[in-house]
Amino acid sequence: MDHENNGTVITLGGHIELQKYRFLYFFFLLVIYVLILCSNSTIICLIWIHKSLHEPMYIFIAALLGNSILYSTSLYPKLLFDFLSEKQITSYSNCLLQCFFYYFLNASEFLLLTAMAYDRYISINKPLQYAAIMGKTTVTLFLSLAWLVPACQIAVPVALSGNTKLCNFVLKGIFCNNSIYKLHCVSSAALSAYGVISLINLTVIPVLFILFTYTRIFILAYQRCGEIRKKAAQTCLPHLLILFNFTFLFTYDVTIVKLESDLSNSVRLTLTLQVIIFHPLFNPIIYGLKMKEISKYLKRLFYHENVT
Repeated sequence: MDHENNGTVITLGGHIELQKYRFLYFFFLLVIYVLILCSNSTIICLIWIHKSLHEPMYIFIAALLGNSILYSTSLYPKLLFDFLSEKQITSYSNCLLQCFFYYFLNASEFLLLTAMAYDRYISINKPLQYAAIMGKTTVTLFLSLAWLVPACQIAVPVALSGNTKLCNFVLKGIFCNNSIYKLHCVSSAALSAYGVISLINLTVIPVLFILFTYTRIFILAYQRCGEIRKKAAQTCLPHLLILFNFTFLFTYDVTIVKLESDLSNSVRLTLTLQVIIFHPLFNPIIYGLKMKEISKYLKRLFYHENVT
């Protein structure tokens, strides 16, 4: 990274609308952060402890929930600190680091959901071959690709942005996302093109694959017995709920820079808070309530019920 930019101070201007009630927001976000950590960690621990949950589907769910913890931890501590501070500032290097983790973990989630869709397809369409196809090697490969591919792709524009001259030092937001490109003196055509390619590789193609896979699953399930249809609904619908929710929030985040002139500060901040609050809590709620095996162990944990 360019040494001149390394120590540059960036002001986070999005907090201005929240200053009047900043202590209220601080305690609210603190409670949300604790809930995110506890809810996601609880299900991860249940999957870790119980051998009956040591299956590819639950391992992918644990990885997804682990992403939620890392995603929130890359944002919440700085947000909480900012709400207690008179001025909300950060160095440009820290801003780029936060931006990297934000988009790396978002992209990783799409790839994990893709792996889960493939896992469900094999489970329902080829049940006798499932154990052979979805072995430890396959699961490890999918997990590695889900983290390494987005990390490498997102690192490139972030590294290039570190050497870009800045002409603006106020970021319209409460954390560092794609709005950092508004700080640059000149818009880079190369960065924009690379961003579009990365968006297609890491989000559009995975979403299309997921939708195609689940469509195939429901068609095959409809053609078979009621037990297969029930299994497809129980295991696939939670994943689709997560996908639709996450895709909506991610689409908002990607387009917000283009729309910021058309949205009031209050509306933009409300939507931004939904991005960082709703999704990390939505994942454990959906998987905890809708996944039968996880729900069973949660009831045993909180209500001391016997698990058969």
